[in-house]
Amino acid sequence: MIAGGTYTTRVITVLSGEVRSAGAVLGKITASGKYKLSASAAGDGSQTPALVLAQDVDASGGDVEAVCYETCSGGIVASGLTLGTGHTIASIRDAMRDIGLPIDD
Repeated sequence: MIAGGTYTTRVITVLSGEVRSAGAVLGKITASGKYKLSASAAGDGSQTPALVLAQDVDASGGDVEAVCYETCSGGIVASGLTLGTGHTIASIRDAMRDIGLPIDD
């Protein structure tokens, strides 16, 4: 999923009910500060891509902590990403670059 270069990670809280694989593009819920799969029509803040999940996560039993990629100088491989409803690689490319996670085709 990492195209190369250096990267930074951080631990975040994934919202209860989310079951996601590494590579999921997550957005931050403004009210709670928790993260879930970013979908373009969400109105809770999570519609804006923020991080990429670095590990598989099963939060079906409650909120869980998980490691995410915060930046990556070499980029994230597009084929390794899981996108929420309404997002495409083209629709998130600029936002991802702006947060330090450029997408490498």
